[in-house]
Amino acid sequence: MEKELRVIISGGGTGGHIFPAVSIANAVKALRPDAKILFVGALGRMEMQRVPAAGYEIKGLPICGFDRKNLLRNIKVLYKIWKSQRMAKQIIKDFKPQVAVGVGGYASGPTLNKAAAMGIPCLIQEQNSYAGVTNKLLAKKATKICVAYEGMERFFPAEKIILTGNPVRQALLETTTTREAAIKSMGFDPSKKTILLVGGSLGARTINESVLQHLDIVKNSDVQFIWQTGKYYSEEIAKRLQGEELPNLKVTDFITDMGTAYKAADLVISRAGASSISEFCLIGKPVILVPSPNVAEDHQTKNALALANKDAAIYVKDAEAPATLLELAVKTVNDENKLKSLSENVLKLALPDSAEIIAKEVIKLAK
Repeated sequence: MEKELRVIISGGGTGGHIFPAVSIANAVKALRPDAKILFVGALGRMEMQRVPAAGYEIKGLPICGFDRKNLLRNIKVLYKIWKSQRMAKQIIKDFKPQVAVGVGGYASGPTLNKAAAMGIPCLIQEQNSYAGVTNKLLAKKATKICVAYEGMERFFPAEKIILTGNPVRQALLETTTTREAAIKSMGFDPSKKTILLVGGSLGARTINESVLQHLDIVKNSDVQFIWQTGKYYSEEIAKRLQGEELPNLKVTDFITDMGTAYKAADLVISRAGASSISEFCLIGKPVILVPSPNVAEDHQTKNALALANKDAAIYVKDAEAPATLLELAVKTVNDENKLKSLSENVLKLALPDSAEIIAKEVIKLAK
């Protein structure tokens, strides 16, 4: 009988880190139902709710990022890093994993540093086309590095790299609903074109402003809009929409069933996070990408250009979006040939079975 498999998975901070982490855990469980999996996240961040909701235990570290504007505050940050390192060491001692997986984000730093120092093989997964700071620092200690884009030798030792793609939310690939049923469930007409606007789980101010400044385009077009504003902006937007008659606009702060929302959409407008891009590739969804400028190393622009340069997406700069985005979206969604070519080209970039490929590498390292 095989020895019990014990895996630690660390990282988080955003859905872009958490969804792949949970997908890897699920894939490990599918291959080895006996596996014991423990997550390590950052206290106060999204993973502390999302991981237990997915059925896994999680321990939190008091880690946070450096404050680049107020350097004095970093004395506290250094103390938190030191404390997190000590806590990570104790968690590893207690749990006794045979392998550690890092998916990026603050918490993966202390956890994988300590795991490597204790002789535990480490695998890191880099979702973006431009490597994150934590993963660049961990690369020397990692045994394997799973990436989603070609050309990552710029950041990591070539002999450690495996091109696997990004694991995505399984529910998206398993959606059996039809476009017609999906649109009807939104209270819309399946004979009309539908645009979905999403700004990530927290929302995106630029995408929201692009709609608010052009409600006349929404009103006068024959297109239907599903608009996820994000919880952070929902109250302000509700106030600004008071008294507006917009039967072709469905506004929601958060979409739980993204599989149905994507099915309903003929065109998606989105930020250019790595997980979202991987989802568009796998489901072949035409998309306009508006990269967030407020991310480390401007990595979302690099993600967007990786698609736009292959005519697999349309790229709009954040600064230009409020003026141009909505008009461009309406024009694109009514252009059948454009939608078809975007869909065909984005499908060519898909790397399926990512979670399973990574899970097999994790199990291999544990042995």
